[in-house]
Amino acid sequence: MSQHHHHDHDVDVDQDQVHKAQTLQTLTTGPLASSLSKLSASSRAVPSGKDFHFFNNFDEFKLPIQEISKKSQSMLETIGSSEARVWGDNKKDMAFPSNTDDMDDAYDWLVNVNDELLERFDTSADEFRGIRKKEEETGLAGAGPDDGFQLVCRKKNNNKKEASRGDSASASAVKVALKDNKTAGPKPKVPFHIPSIRKPQEEFNILVNNSNQPFQHVWLQRCDDDAQTFIHPLEKLSVLDFVDKDIGNVDPVEPPSVESTPFKIVEEVKDLKELAAKLRGVNEFAIHQSLCPPILANEESS
Repeated sequence: MSQHHHHDHDVDVDQDQVHKAQTLQTLTTGPLASSLSKLSASSRAVPSGKDFHFFNNFDEFKLPIQEISKKSQSMLETIGSSEARVWGDNKKDMAFPSNTDDMDDAYDWLVNVNDELLERFDTSADEFRGIRKKEEETGLAGAGPDDGFQLVCRKKNNNKKEASRGDSASASAVKVALKDNKTAGPKPKVPFHIPSIRKPQEEFNILVNNSNQPFQHVWLQRCDDDAQTFIHPLEKLSVLDFVDKDIGNVDPVEPPSVESTPFKIVEEVKDLKELAAKLRGVNEFAIHQSLCPPILANEESS
């Protein structure tokens, strides 16, 4: 008889916990949560300080603010009245304060509700971790077989005889799935240094001279008469080695005088295009300094 009464008591406790969980879920996922989110986003655009008192003199601003204030107070009162259903009857003092003119009391109430919620979450998390740790140490799962989950635990000591022997088919299926995931995933990155390639300090026998002496370049050739003077690498080269044609034996040709040279004044865009096309076909052209203000071209330049 006592066992039957104890079983009924456990059922009532479980139903009470389920009811509290459903109430809390409805409170957090229902219209109240969306309303709080919209209110928090829209409150950033509301002026504050002196600007608020200035705009509050106009009905176009004051009436919507009063409506928002009433809705906010109604939502906070709903949260305060839900404390007893969610957290038990010992939280009767969590009701929203009736004196709405005192903002300090409302702020303190909001801080207390937030702290209480976080404290209860920490307590539940610690309780869950304790149960999970106990299950891992004992190797027994607390969940039933009908909940859709299977908790596989193993003792911390590496005793192979006491380890749970799973089904060989399921074990092979898990191995195949892991192998498929590895092959389907991205290819592994090439390491920065491939072990098969020898390092330069191992491949080449380079002797480093760490003696306390001035630096001496081993590539530069020294002069025959002075052992301290180096020959520049480009000293043996001539300027003629870097030009396309030999201009050393060409006599310069003086251009004719300006009075005997016909010219054309460029005044329009069409004339400028003709001049550009003509200059593209010559290798050299000259411009006299006296003709720089107007754009002139030497027609006899070649």
